This record gives sequence, C-alpha cells and structure tokens, in this order.
Amino acid sequence: MVRSQQTVLAIDMPPQTGGSKCFDDDGKVKRTGSVWTASAHIITAVIGSGVLSLAWATAQLGWIAGPVAMLLFSVVTYFTSSLLATCYRSGDPISGKRNYTYMGAVRSNLGGVKVTLCGIVQYLNIFGVAIGYTIASAISMMAIKRSNCFHKSGGKDPCQMNSTPYMIAFGLVQILFSQIPDFDQLWWLSILAAVMSFTYSSAGLALGIAQVVVNGKVKGSLTGISIGTVTETQKIWRSFQALGNIAFAYSYSIILIEIQDTVKSPPSEEKTMKKATLVSVGVTTIFYMLCGCMGYAAFGDLSPGNLLTGFGFYNPYWLLDIANAAIVIHLIGAYQVYCQPLFAFIEKQASIRFPDSEFIAKDIEIPIPGFKPLRLNLFRLIWRTVFVIITTVISMLLPFFNDVVGLLGSLGFWPLTVYFPVEMYIAQKKIPRWSTRWVCLQVFSLGCLVVSIAAAAGSIAGVVLDLKSYKPFQSNY
Repeated sequence: MVRSQQTVLAIDMPPQTGGSKCFDDDGKVKRTGSVWTASAHIITAVIGSGVLSLAWATAQLGWIAGPVAMLLFSVVTYFTSSLLATCYRSGDPISGKRNYTYMGAVRSNLGGVKVTLCGIVQYLNIFGVAIGYTIASAISMMAIKRSNCFHKSGGKDPCQMNSTPYMIAFGLVQILFSQIPDFDQLWWLSILAAVMSFTYSSAGLALGIAQVVVNGKVKGSLTGISIGTVTETQKIWRSFQALGNIAFAYSYSIILIEIQDTVKSPPSEEKTMKKATLVSVGVTTIFYMLCGCMGYAAFGDLSPGNLLTGFGFYNPYWLLDIANAAIVIHLIGAYQVYCQPLFAFIEKQASIRFPDSEFIAKDIEIPIPGFKPLRLNLFRLIWRTVFVIITTVISMLLPFFNDVVGLLGSLGFWPLTVYFPVEMYIAQKKIPRWSTRWVCLQVFSLGCLVVSIAAAAGSIAGVVLDLKSYKPFQSNY
C-alpha cells in the first residue's frame, strides 16, 4: 500500500509510547517539519489573494478603522491559533493521542453533531477558497496580458478580454499538481509559493509608495470613502464587506492542525506551532498594514478591489508583470495547501467504505526514463480532477473577486477561526462554566460572531449588485 494510504489508515491508530529513529510514536514515518517549514506553509496559506483587496478594504474604513481592523484580526487569529495548537494532542501535550485533522480534533474534544457541522463548514470553506483562488489567478494572468497590450498600443487599445480561458488554464495546472499525494510532499511548493507571496506584496508596496511620490500627497481620509462617491447605504454595506475581506486575508485556521501534523518533536508540536504562528502572523500583519495603507495612500477613494491589477495601466509594466506572475505561482501552491485536507478526507472515507477495492487502493507505476517510476492512483486521479473541474466551472460562473473574497472570509471566520478553537480549548482544559475565564472566552466568541454576520451581509449585498449586470461565461475585464 502506498504511503498516502498508510497515512490515511494511520489516522485512527492508538497512541504509542516512544518511537524510533524512523517512526514516530504513532507508527507513522518520522516527521521532519520545523518552525520554518510550518511558517512557510502558513505564509503560503495566509498571504494569498486576500492581500490584494486590503487597499480597497482600508478605503472603505478609513485611516483609523482600517489599520485598527487589520491589527485586531491579526491578534484574534494569533490567539485562536494558539488555542487550536493545544488541541493537536488530546490529554498530555507530549505523549497524548494525536489529532491529524481539524475535524479529528473536534471529534476528540467535542464529539457529537459538532463534528458533522465542523466538517461541513470546513470543507465548504476549502471548496470556496479554491474558487476564490481560481478567480484571483485569472485576473492576474489577464493583468499581465493587458499591461503588455496597453504598452504596445501606447494606451489606444482598451485591451478587454474574457476571463474564461485563463481560469481553464489555471484549472489544467491544478489537475496536474493535485496528484501530489499528501501534505508532506508539498514542502517545496509551499516554500516557492511563500517566496512568491513576498515578491508580489513587495511589488505592490513599492508601486504604492511610487504612486504617493508621484501624487505629491497622501490620499484618503480618517473615515474612509466619502458620501457622494457612494451612497450612505453603500457605505455601510462596503464597510461590512471590508471586514469580510480582512477576515479572509487572515484565514488559515482550517489547515493549522494538518500543518502541525508535519512538525517533528521534540520540542512538542504545540510549542513549535505557536512559534510558527507568531512568526507568520507577525510577518503577514506587517505586510498587510504596509500594502493596505500604501495602496490607500496612493489611490484614496478610488483604491482598486485588486491592488496589482488596479495598477495595470501604469509603468513600469515589467514590474507589474513580474508581480502578477508571482501571484499566479503563489496561488498554484496555495490552492494545493488548502485543498489537501479535503483530498485526504475523501480518500480516507473511500478507503474505509471500500477497503478491498483495487480502484481505490492500487497504484499504477508509469516508467519515466532517468527517473523513479511515477506512482498513479486511479481513484485519486479521477476524483481530484473532477474536484478541480467543478471549482473552475463555478469560478467562471461567479467571477466577482472582491465579493467572493468577502463572503468566504465572513462565512469561515467565526466558526473555524473562533468558535471551534475556543470550544475545544474549553473542553481540553476543562474550564468550568460561568467561571471568569469561560465568560471572557464566550464574550470574545460572540463578538466575533457579530462581526462575521455583518461582513456576510455586506458581501451578499455586493454579490446581488454584481449579478444584476452579469452574463454567465462572458465576464470581460
């Protein structure tokens, strides 16, 4: 049986004491992850397409509420991620039973209907993120084409184009990369994607600074986009949607346990993961503040929904091309980092339901001259290909980057980033009901729920507005 199937079947193995040079205490192959590989995975997941909408989000909220909102979301993310990291092992933080997935941690700590609810929310959110990343990658590919077209025509050609072929191209690449069996084999893609995320974030920051210099002043206001540019109602909905965009930019809790399962011990996985979370959230917050604030300073009320494609008709066009190419490469990796937990879950369920099926368990070896034979699993090939096709088709039907990003952020933020980590931590530490600590955690969770509901309402309003002037498969930019 191949390693990926062994990984799946090892999920329910009882904890063992000790371990060996080649195997960990649960009988699985020795984990090799460190603070730096875990940080790379997190940065790959966090600094995604969400960073590109932060200038727009800051423009809706203004110079005070915008940076404050980003800072608060970063603190919330770090706090809840630290709570979640304690739930990787049940009982003893060093020798307790490992939970290999987010849903596995919920099963061990909470159980019952909450496990099903968590699975539905988590995997729907992953599905939605795959759609959001497909849309974002297509927009960046088109931005490269448009900036070159505009440069060649000297600004005379509007260079309009359809997004559908670019989404299909991204989907074809994802079909290929989706055949990587599991998380452990993604480390090189994560590191490459993390480097790319810094590349395009730095380019966006540099262009924002350059635009401020050209303008000769810092644009924007303390309260955000002015009434007149938008109506009072639009101002409210856009402010709510901006919160959803910021929430999406910090969304990675749904894959934190899976990342933690790649980390070696000693020291304990909890300690390593908390360090990795502090490093990655700290780094991303600095980038977010710089990109969001400099984008707003450059464009003011006219800050684009996607920072780098909003720069598309300005020089230096070659820098824009490099930045947008980096976005596409990053999103290829981020798509895989996000989708691996869903892939593993479906393949685990299939192996449990049909343990004797050769179609699910058997690998076919394809010889490659000069390399090791390629192991291809037919079930993995077919199911993951179908998944990519479905997310690509939905992306072509709903190509609204800003609204989709806001909606995904708002729907996933409270249940996955806040509610389940808080409830698991309370159960793990046996915090008594109505104690001061319990009340504080519940008030914190309730406050985040209110923010999520407001953000979802704003994003839904945005989608409804977009649908009024939308024709399927005919989205031109």
